[in-house]
Amino acid sequence: MNELKLSPCLLRKPCTLWRRLLLLGVLAALLSGGLAWSQRETLGLAARGYVFGYPLVLADLTRHDFVSDIAPANRLLHMPAFPDADYRVFVRPNVDTLYTQAWLDLDAGPWVFEVPASQRYLLMQFLDAWSNVFASLGSRTLGSQGGSFLLVGPHWDGQVPAGLTLLRSPTRLAWLLGRIQTNGKADYPSVHAIQASVRLRSLQDWQQGSASPALPFAMPQSSRPSPLYQMRALSAQDFFARLATLLQDNPAAPADSAAVAELRQLGVHAGAAPQWNWLQRQAVRLGIWLAGREMQRALQDPQGLVNGWREAPLHIGDYGTDYGLRAVVAMVGFGANLAADAIYPNANLDGQGQPLQGGRRYRLHFAAGELPPARAFWSVTAYDGDGYLIANPQGRYALGDRDPLRYNADGSLDLWLQHETPAAEQQGNWLPIPASGPFSLTGRIYLPERRLLDGQWHMPAIERL
Repeated sequence: MNELKLSPCLLRKPCTLWRRLLLLGVLAALLSGGLAWSQRETLGLAARGYVFGYPLVLADLTRHDFVSDIAPANRLLHMPAFPDADYRVFVRPNVDTLYTQAWLDLDAGPWVFEVPASQRYLLMQFLDAWSNVFASLGSRTLGSQGGSFLLVGPHWDGQVPAGLTLLRSPTRLAWLLGRIQTNGKADYPSVHAIQASVRLRSLQDWQQGSASPALPFAMPQSSRPSPLYQMRALSAQDFFARLATLLQDNPAAPADSAAVAELRQLGVHAGAAPQWNWLQRQAVRLGIWLAGREMQRALQDPQGLVNGWREAPLHIGDYGTDYGLRAVVAMVGFGANLAADAIYPNANLDGQGQPLQGGRRYRLHFAAGELPPARAFWSVTAYDGDGYLIANPQGRYALGDRDPLRYNADGSLDLWLQHETPAAEQQGNWLPIPASGPFSLTGRIYLPERRLLDGQWHMPAIERL
């Protein structure tokens, strides 16, 4: 029996910034004299418990909306086209790849997942209910070869049929988020053919040769609020009660034993909702508020910027006990992949530390020999202040190495960021931005080279003209 255990990323750097920021406010409250010791202890336990359980509860809210409004559990869903400026399902969508998704209930399995052989970049990542990537199938791990895999839950104990490689999720719930390189709209037919060869079906159907067709994506008709909004609207009691229920089938990792012990101190046990008195409920509410505030502060802290760009730590997607980072990433980029598969630097400041503002003119200059070091491809996408694509007559939302860019004589490259149409010789390198209001840029570097992973290369500063 072959059990595939993919090392998420060999390079890891400690990320203490998130934990320091998170604990700062908690310690301040704990050391204040305004609360009795038992209440201060409850406040600290609640703040840390909220951060610890945040991705699990958010995953369940996201799963519920997906299977209610978009596609049932255990069925593949293929995106047939890029999003446009009217797309509001989630923020910061890419226009580099077409997505494949499925939410899995592994207690209803096991399931057989098949990936076709392909010469182009593709990534089929599986995340557990805590948002950790437990398998990354694609160009980096499989090369141009495909594969057939048996997906099982944490308690499955059976015989793996010949021809299948075992993938075991540590939790009952899991999420497949796949991406296939798409070189513009004219490339859709080729990508659709690859999507048609990505298959998910029950083991019984696989053994009988029965198909389980994927579903096409359709915009959801429901007007329910986003999972993040639902998360913020949960009461303290509802959050921890939901967490307690989810812990039954989606256990924490062995390394999380200290965090689980603190949840028990708070009265949160797997399968048992907490019972608090009035004073305890107020302390828990305050702890949640404090944790949320520190998570927001971590996002806004400028200390982690390089040339105005925020670069995610290299252990993103494989968080270990870095619960602060895991929670913050879930809040702003739920479903993040491993750094070894793709890296996404973000910028909302120019090189002088000033916010990027629509109506102004900017230049992003890559020196000769300093283009984004990608073994697959790279792009830069512009988003409005809410994280959505920016409407423009050209329908151009991103630029990258697959576009017919015009390079300077010395091999350097200039991308022009402005709302008004630039001079004719610059239009091929023009990325439209809003006429007013804030905007941001996201770089996407697929299969980053070692010098990027080693921190030897960074995105250049955005120059205001």
